[in-house]
Amino acid sequence: MVYRKHIQLHTSGHGDLHDLSEAVLRVVEQSKVDCGVAHIFVIGSTGAVGTIEYEPGLAADLPDTLDRLIPPGRHYQHEQAWGDGNAHSHLQATLLGASLGVPVENGRLILGTYQQIVFLECDTRPRERTLVVTVVGEVKRR
Repeated sequence: MVYRKHIQLHTSGHGDLHDLSEAVLRVVEQSKVDCGVAHIFVIGSTGAVGTIEYEPGLAADLPDTLDRLIPPGRHYQHEQAWGDGNAHSHLQATLLGASLGVPVENGRLILGTYQQIVFLECDTRPRERTLVVTVVGEVKRR
C-alpha cells in the first residue's frame, strides 16, 4: 500500500527550524499503514529534512554550526553564475539532505524520546515549502 500527502510550510528564512513530527504522524495515521516506512522529502534545493531534539538551544545551534562550516558571503562559484547570495544555502541543504525515511510500526513512527523530524530552511529569504510524505507498507486487516 502506498499513501502520499503534501505538507505546506511557511518559513521565515535562513535558520528557521520546524518540527514536522506531528504532521508526519497524522499522515501515517491517515494512511492506515501498520508496518512500513514514512518517507519525507522537501521539494527545492535549499531546504533540508532530518532528525534532532527539537528544543531552543539546538534550534539555534544547528544553523549556527552550519554557518561556521559553510559560511555565507564566501566566494562561491554559484555567486558568479547567479549572484543571488545563496550558495551557502544550497551547500548546507545538500550536506543535511532533502529526505528522510522513518520506520512505522503499529501505525506509529519509530522515533527516540528526544528525536523529532525537522525541516530546516537554509535559503536566505522566507519561502513557501512543500514537503511530500509517502507512506509505504502493510495495512493491518481489522
